[in-house]
Amino acid sequence: MRKRICIDMDDVLCDYTNTHTSYLKENPKQEYPQSVAGFFKNLPEIEGAISAVNNLNSIEKFQVYILTAPSEKNPLCYTEKRIWVQNHLGFDFVKRLIISSDKGLIKGDYLIDDYIEGKGQENFEGILLQFGSKEFPDWKTILNYFNTKY
Repeated sequence: MRKRICIDMDDVLCDYTNTHTSYLKENPKQEYPQSVAGFFKNLPEIEGAISAVNNLNSIEKFQVYILTAPSEKNPLCYTEKRIWVQNHLGFDFVKRLIISSDKGLIKGDYLIDDYIEGKGQENFEGILLQFGSKEFPDWKTILNYFNTKY
């Protein structure tokens, strides 16, 4: 049976925090940059993310999904995240895009996320790999984990 890997978007696949911070510096009167049209669609890739996802996806033992929470400040984020996925990972991944405010509702063997709680991560039934942590600081260490384990 294939292992299901769910991967968060913001600050795991795409650089939400630095984009948010830069936008606030340039537009201090805009309280919520994530509410601006185009914000999510134009987020830059986290270094090595796309290559790593494609690598995991090419391994027959895995089913890879994108699992992201929506922005409550921007109803356009649902569409923009879908566009981002298609632009960076292709249409096949659009079919594997899950947008949920509660990640604990989704079944999977692994969740790669930068947070361990707050959007249901603490209730995810599989193993949580915290991206950006001391143990998993980057995509190289994530890939090494799966290559060593499988």
